[in-house]
Amino acid sequence: MSPTADDGIRVLVVEDDPVAADAHTLYVGRVPGFTVAGVAHSRAEAHRVLERTPVDLILLDLYLPDGHGLQLLRALRAAGHSADVIAVTSARDLAIVREGVSLGVVQYVLKPFTFATLRDRLDRYAEFRASAGEASGQDEVDRALATLRTPQPAALPKGLSGPTLEAVTRTLRDAPAGLTAAEAGAAVGISRITARRYLEHLVTAGRAARSPQYGQIGRPELQYRWIPSGR
Repeated sequence: MSPTADDGIRVLVVEDDPVAADAHTLYVGRVPGFTVAGVAHSRAEAHRVLERTPVDLILLDLYLPDGHGLQLLRALRAAGHSADVIAVTSARDLAIVREGVSLGVVQYVLKPFTFATLRDRLDRYAEFRASAGEASGQDEVDRALATLRTPQPAALPKGLSGPTLEAVTRTLRDAPAGLTAAEAGAAVGISRITARRYLEHLVTAGRAARSPQYGQIGRPELQYRWIPSGR
């Protein structure tokens, strides 16, 4: 059965961590024009899915239990599979990035990331994929490539800054037992109220969870805990 226009862009999620795979599947399903065609937790499982399911785009983790993601991609290209790939990884080795580009990796999304980050990459990929016809000149070719290659950072809510968000994120990620807003603020050097705004932003983005901390006199404080997105 071949994909139809109603299917949208069909995505295979390849991720060995079940929690991360569920999160990526949820994220893809929330972006209009995209549908999850399958989920695989290993190279072997990805091969099996691709044998029976038409796929336009692979959301590919590079660290799989039975080999590197680029080994999977190399085998797919040798077998004639032409699906595009967005690599989802913590790998920052530029040699791997260059090799991935040569094999058809159109975007890299570094872990951990928010829904807004992935949505931006998927929207830009869809815009690039929709380009059709013959370019009128170099400018039009450049614009098409720029759509894919130069994504803009997702806008933060008013009053939040990127560097402070990075500092709060790093502090929360380094606290396995979680932190209160007061503890996060003290660690970063901002007020409890300001820290809570950043922590609530991470909760909204799906990167943190909150729960009441009991055992103290008076109103319980909220405890924030980092939600890992896999390796």
